[in-house]
Amino acid sequence: MDFDTVKALHIIFVVSWFAGLFYIVRLFVYHTEAQEKDELEKSILSTQFEIMEKRLWWIITTPAMILTIIFGIWMILLNSNYYLQAGWMHIKLSFVALLLVYHFVCQKMIKDLANGKFNWKSNSLRLWNELATLCLVAIVFLVSLKDSMNWIKGTVGFFAVAIGLMVLIKVYKRYRIKNK
Repeated sequence: MDFDTVKALHIIFVVSWFAGLFYIVRLFVYHTEAQEKDELEKSILSTQFEIMEKRLWWIITTPAMILTIIFGIWMILLNSNYYLQAGWMHIKLSFVALLLVYHFVCQKMIKDLANGKFNWKSNSLRLWNELATLCLVAIVFLVSLKDSMNWIKGTVGFFAVAIGLMVLIKVYKRYRIKNK
C-alpha cells in the first residue's frame, strides 16, 4: 500500500476513534444522570446505557483505536527517516500516549458503571470529555503546522482553548440549572 492510502486510512480511523471517545463520555453523563430518576426509569435507562456503552466501545471505539495505531505505525515505518527525526512527531506521540491512557480510563469507567459504581459526577464527566478535545486540538495543530509552529503561540493557544472550554462548561451548567 502506498503512503497516501495508509495516511488516508489512518485519518479515517482517527476520526472514528475520536467520535467514539467523545460519544462514550456523553453516554457516561446520561448514565450517571439517570441514577437520579425513580427506580423503574433508572433501571430501564441504566440497562439501555450499558448496552449502548458496550456496543460503542467494542464495535467502534476500540477497533478504531487499534487501526489508528496500526496505520500510524505503518506511516512511520514507510517514512521513518523523517518521522523519527521530527520534533513535532515526538510531541504528537506524547499526546497519543495520553489518549491511550484516556481510552483505558474510559474502558474502566464502562466496567465501573456496569457494576453500579458511579464514581464521577456528570459535571466531572463533562470536564473529562474536554481532555480528548484538547488532545485533538493539539494533535491537529502539530500535524498541520509541523515544525513551522511557534511554540509560544501554540502553548498560549492550547491553554486558551482549555480555558474557553471550561468557561463554556460552566455557562452550560448554569443554563441547565436555570432551565430545569
